[in-house]
Amino acid sequence: MEDLINYILKFRDDRNWSQYHNPKDLAISLSLEASELLENFQWRTSEEAIDEKFEDIKDEIADVFIYLILLSDRLGIKLSPVVRDKLLKNEQKYPVSKSYGSRKKYSEL
Repeated sequence: MEDLINYILKFRDDRNWSQYHNPKDLAISLSLEASELLENFQWRTSEEAIDEKFEDIKDEIADVFIYLILLSDRLGIKLSPVVRDKLLKNEQKYPVSKSYGSRKKYSEL
């Protein structure tokens, strides 16, 4: 994972784009790319979207991931620890004994 992050940052730095990557604009870009991902599913079933737009879906997932890495880097956030911390919080909200096989929100369990 660290190699991939470094590759993304090198791609940015080789083009001198870091100067444009403030947290606000990176967050906007992340949201826009997530919207472009959603657009592949609009007016289609999940199955149709996957059959018809799979390559576009992969590209948009990559764009979302890239902007997430860039935003995390800009904010000095190491993803592994914050993801682990969030999963620990979610384990408390969604204990297996109550949430297994359920789509209910933690407040409804």
